[in-house]
Amino acid sequence: MKAIIMAGGEGTRLRPLTCRRPKPLVPVANRPVMEYCVELLRQHGFKDIGVTLQYLPDQVQEYFGDGSDFGVRFHYFVEEEPLGTAGSVKNAARFLNETFIVVSGDALTDFDLSQAVKFHRERGAIATLVLTRVENPLEYGVVITDLSGRIRAFLEKPSWGEVFSDRVNTGIYVLEPEVLNWVPEGKAFDFSKDLFPLLLQEGQPLFAITLEGYWCDIGNINQYWQAHQDVLSGKVKVKVLGEDHGRGLVIGEGVEIHPEAEIKGPVLIGSFCCIERGAKVGPFTVLGPYCHISREAKVERSVLWDNVKVGPGAWVEGGILLNGAILEGNSRVLEGAVIGSGSRVEARAEVRPGVKVWPQKSVGEGTVLRDSLIWGQGISRPLFIGSAAPLRLGDNLSPGQATRLGAAFGSTFKPGASLGVSTYRGGTGEMLYKAVVAGLLSSGVKVVEMGKLLTPVFRFGIRALRLQGGCLIKEDALTLDKAWLHFMNSSGADLIPGEVRKVENLYWREETRASQGDQIVESAYQPGLEEAYEDYLLNNLDTEAISRRGLRVALGCQGGSAELSSRLLSRAGCEVIRLDFAPRQSWNEINEQLGSFADEVRRYGADLGAIIDKNGERLLLLDANGFVVEETSRVALLTQVYLEETDRKSLTLPMAAPRAAELVAQKLGGQIRRVKNHPGILQEAVLKEEGPGRYSQFSLQFDALAALLYLIDWLVRRDIPLSEAVARLPAVYRSTREVDCPWEDKGRVMRALIDREREGQLQLLDGLQVSYPQGWALIFPDEEEPVYRVYSEAFSQEAAEELAGFFESRIKEILGM
Repeated sequence: MKAIIMAGGEGTRLRPLTCRRPKPLVPVANRPVMEYCVELLRQHGFKDIGVTLQYLPDQVQEYFGDGSDFGVRFHYFVEEEPLGTAGSVKNAARFLNETFIVVSGDALTDFDLSQAVKFHRERGAIATLVLTRVENPLEYGVVITDLSGRIRAFLEKPSWGEVFSDRVNTGIYVLEPEVLNWVPEGKAFDFSKDLFPLLLQEGQPLFAITLEGYWCDIGNINQYWQAHQDVLSGKVKVKVLGEDHGRGLVIGEGVEIHPEAEIKGPVLIGSFCCIERGAKVGPFTVLGPYCHISREAKVERSVLWDNVKVGPGAWVEGGILLNGAILEGNSRVLEGAVIGSGSRVEARAEVRPGVKVWPQKSVGEGTVLRDSLIWGQGISRPLFIGSAAPLRLGDNLSPGQATRLGAAFGSTFKPGASLGVSTYRGGTGEMLYKAVVAGLLSSGVKVVEMGKLLTPVFRFGIRALRLQGGCLIKEDALTLDKAWLHFMNSSGADLIPGEVRKVENLYWREETRASQGDQIVESAYQPGLEEAYEDYLLNNLDTEAISRRGLRVALGCQGGSAELSSRLLSRAGCEVIRLDFAPRQSWNEINEQLGSFADEVRRYGADLGAIIDKNGERLLLLDANGFVVEETSRVALLTQVYLEETDRKSLTLPMAAPRAAELVAQKLGGQIRRVKNHPGILQEAVLKEEGPGRYSQFSLQFDALAALLYLIDWLVRRDIPLSEAVARLPAVYRSTREVDCPWEDKGRVMRALIDREREGQLQLLDGLQVSYPQGWALIFPDEEEPVYRVYSEAFSQEAAEELAGFFESRIKEILGM
């Protein structure tokens, strides 16, 4: 006998599971649901199978092929327009020249199909419907028969008052070929709504048989989830892929399970999964191949498709996560929630029960998602933070995003424009470098390969080579958990917001320029930039005076910044004591070791200590006694260094910079100009203000190596130690706070803060600045994290702490914390 599998369903009620795949290919227990159907047909001798297709037909044909891998022969029949269940089978009429069976490719069953065929033949039926008993028949077509099984009536999705039977139509039919004579050609026609009532009306031999066994119409998310529970509990007799280890544990090949992980059956763990120490999996959980469950994570009563990443401490309780979904640390996905393919739930976010997240969306850090996320990108971090795009490491990092960003950036320039590219040491840096270069070249610009450079050297190189812009790939120095694609303009400065939006628009719209053939320009390599940068900085220093003084500098750096900083200081005339940090230490970890570093500063009798981050952007100072120069004093001191050596007596600073700079400027007859914190806006303003003088204002603020050299030069020429220079500064104290705030509440909090302020003088430029007689506070929402940041300054530490604590409490009160 022949069989027909109806596999044209779009599965709209199953979305987002079916957003990019036909319903028959939706996996159940790590196999497409239609594969169980094929297996059941083969077991009962049906090996010549027609498959009717309509929605995404190529995917079904590509997966099943000619059927030889499954022990059957497939014949495909594709509908150009939906023809209904009977119409789709009519479309395969040339294949159906004998009694045949019709089954649904998206239902899960273990019925004895041979029993149905035998019944059909014994009754001499033209059509036999297979029925099953259900507790709630409201969503199905109820069939009423006499004692012989002959059908007396149909009730399509009855009300409770019309429920005269608990036996419903399963969509499995045994048919004679002549039934198709009643089906019109090329017209939408349904078995249960049209054909069977017509046959009944004409008195044709129409029968039904009720079969024992399992049957589930996977029509919605709840039924899909229930099908997995039934497979795991053994209610349905199907073959599950993997080796049975007892206690309900079925495990595929190549699986890594830490001895301290906890696995409770029944569970199905697909091939090459990794379950880390302290993780808990099960019961009633399915993990698709290549899933990664991180330490202390918990997954129970859930279905994970292929290559899903569950971060440290994350919980999945009754959720469904599709291919490539990522849950970051301490996030939660609750009962009935669905996370679409390629979507990301960021750290500490929570997806509430029943919420659906469509493919390629992002749920922002700390967000509580209460409604389904279908359109847009979701409430999340923006693509750019300032002028740089973060790429998170360790979580399914793909070079594709880097390539697209490179192409988008390149497309903002004219074809043939020269753009510089640099990266950091290591395999990830090299991968991202090649990905960005590929994107840039595809847009028709010329790439100038500048080697592995620190941020200030890269900025210098863009200006020195007169390039139109550049992209620096750098590792995040603070936490090491991400890389950055840092885009710059022809001045070596960060992009202003308007330029960033151009790149973002091209990226999201996928409207990048595609160059071909001879339009793609060969890249060039430019060596020697570090040496040129050194010469540039040293040119403005009194190296003879520094050499005579013999200043001893205890230097703490990493990797490339250690080599360059040490060489520069030595060429400037300093005696360098290298106290290198480990290459893989983050800036936060380095700060935790300040006590040990201070001990070394004193032990070696250094005149000062300096710590520079691995990208050459952050500077931390210690005096000869090992005391850390706090940020307020450091900014005030560098303000003094610059204003004393410039004719313009003006310095541009961001809103968040300490107000101690104003007190220094007033003392020197200068002024401080405040601009927004956005690095592109700030750097553009600094470059416009750059005037004649010994030191560069731009380098002083955005180049840690230059700032250190300028400070050393200034200290030597004035013959004062660092400790004395700091002691002469005005006494201003600072306090900072960080308050968790969901992304979706940031606007509400700011509005409430403004409305409630009655005493202070308000200034709204970048965040909320409030001035009081005893001090001032700056409150603004962080661009990158779901937090508010509070900065306060006063003339005593107690007053600064009190002011910061006041606004911390007010934000928590607004949030109801």
